Amino acid sequence: MSEIPEYTLDRMFDAPRSMVWRTWTEPELLSRWYGPGVDTIIHKFELKPGGEWLNEMKFGDNSDLSKMVFREVVPREKLVWHHSSTDADWKIISNPMMADWPRVVLTTVTFEDMDSNTKVRLVWAPFEATDAEIACFAGAMDRFGKGWQSGYAIIDEMLKEMQA
Repeated sequence: MSEIPEYTLDRMFDAPRSMVWRTWTEPELLSRWYGPGVDTIIHKFELKPGGEWLNEMKFGDNSDLSKMVFREVVPREKLVWHHSSTDADWKIISNPMMADWPRVVLTTVTFEDMDSNTKVRLVWAPFEATDAEIACFAGAMDRFGKGWQSGYAIIDEMLKEMQA
């Protein structure tokens, strides 16, 4: 078995942790930044261990469907979920855009007070992945930051609005 690669992104937000937490856990806020540049529709959002987040990202006539199953929820501190591509019936499938993409990606997001700011750490890693899936994930890691940073820039603007 190959060594499991991890993608880690640390980001400081100029807002209290409770406010940053809301951008990740309130569907009406989450849908504004998650999937920048596309129309994000949250079909279901159960913020509890075992709860599902059913997400659709629409671009033109196409959609990318994902199911996230929360494994751990510690209010204002930590979110852990399994992230998978799905078909129209929300059944887990191989990613239709990248055949060797991991069927499940473990996502861990932590929130930490840093004076009046909040540090968010995102960690992504293949979960129970094949060697081909691990290699695909590792090969794509250098491209992950662009999408996350674009979403985080939207969070920055949202936090300014929320604090005004």
